[in-house]
Amino acid sequence: MTTIPDQRDGTRENIHGYLTRSGLASRSPRVVPLTGDASDRRYFRVLLPDSGSIVLSLHAAPFEFEKLPFVNVARLLAAMPVPIPTVLGHADDLGVLALADLGDVTLQAHLGAASAAEHAALYRQAVALIATLQRRGAELASPEYLPYGIAFDVEKLTWELDFFIKHFIEAYRGVVIGTSVKDELRREFAVAIEGLAAEPRVLCHRDYHSRNLMLHSDELYIIDFQDARMGPDTYDLVSLLRDSYVDLPEQTVSELIAYFLAVTGRTGEEREFRQRFDLMALQRNLKALGTFGYQTTARRNPVYIQYIPRTLRYVRTNLDHLPQFGRIRELLATLVEEFR
Repeated sequence: MTTIPDQRDGTRENIHGYLTRSGLASRSPRVVPLTGDASDRRYFRVLLPDSGSIVLSLHAAPFEFEKLPFVNVARLLAAMPVPIPTVLGHADDLGVLALADLGDVTLQAHLGAASAAEHAALYRQAVALIATLQRRGAELASPEYLPYGIAFDVEKLTWELDFFIKHFIEAYRGVVIGTSVKDELRREFAVAIEGLAAEPRVLCHRDYHSRNLMLHSDELYIIDFQDARMGPDTYDLVSLLRDSYVDLPEQTVSELIAYFLAVTGRTGEEREFRQRFDLMALQRNLKALGTFGYQTTARRNPVYIQYIPRTLRYVRTNLDHLPQFGRIRELLATLVEEFR
């Protein structure tokens, strides 16, 4: 007998439908919900009494398997190859995608129990994977893969900083911004955005942080890659080293930047790369604050509130490294007390 927890909105029926079609229902599996992410997908582990487990990713609506961004990008990453979860099956009309179970240990979760040597080795492994994504991403570039048709361009980067203004400053903090201040802030942001958008583009995961790297059989696996796109070569490294979910000492950040440049054959570019890294970090951390504000106020999901103080500290650090954008700091200081 299949054991499925009670769910609303047809989820239980969709899970049962997939298990029946795939022949797994006859093996009396037990289904348990997993912690989700900030998307509208939901995840469930199917425990099979005789052969381990699989994970079901339930989408909010039916899909066409061949048109799913996750499937398209998975094919690209598998061709590199880099470690990703295997797609085991799907039921398009039920919105169900079945994936190999990588367990529950994210890089974030493992760090609390890791020794200093293990910590350093895992981060070097994560940085080396970024180098592979960029190198093989360039070699495999093709219009058949979705990421090569979308980018962190001026429009996208501008939208993300507007998202920060709307959902963090205005909605979460409740600050009323005068029109003249908002217009000036957007003009100052535009200078930074134009510089970032003009940089040569490489393949970017887009959310390459400690919660999207799973530790399985002593190897890091990349998940949640469906939003991959082209962008600056600093982007994924910023996601990893200015991660809202993990504190990394500044010395570690500098060492890992140097390691990345060594792996990519660019030793000697530290100063120029670090300037671009800090600017990318400023943009991404502000966007993260917008996401946390949105999740808290619009989605009524308070989980991300705990990560706001660390992200605010990152923004302060980024601004400390970018004196040429002092006016941004002055304007933000009038709106966010942590920047005063």
